[in-house]
Amino acid sequence: MTPDDEKLLRRAVEIAGQAGASGERPFGSLLVDADGTVLIEDHNTVVSDSDITAHPELKLARWAARELAPDVAAGTTMFTSCQPCPMCATAIDRSGLGRVVYALSTEQFEEVKPANPPLPPVRYEGPALFDEARQPIDNHY
Repeated sequence: MTPDDEKLLRRAVEIAGQAGASGERPFGSLLVDADGTVLIEDHNTVVSDSDITAHPELKLARWAARELAPDVAAGTTMFTSCQPCPMCATAIDRSGLGRVVYALSTEQFEEVKPANPPLPPVRYEGPALFDEARQPIDNHY
């Protein structure tokens, strides 16, 4: 990690602090291009948007997929206050970003956040109706 990386990572932590101070969950991210120019910044808005997916990493990945050419996206770096969750990591992978730098790992985050009671497990069933379910896929590809 370079001194410039550390500066940008500190900015992500600063954004997270501002989010927390405003009543949001304390997570922040920014996306920079290959030259180190900040393209976009955002913070968690799960509370104000009443949207469990309003993580800054997901919002930046979606923005990049819409707004950047694939070769430009591949040259970007996302700086984020915490390691992206699985939902965000999948979006980052799909958006074609080149690199992610994070401050807290998932394990470190779990150590410092207040404990929440576990959610009941979701029951998944399937696969089912293969011949019917494949038709839209076959018709598309």
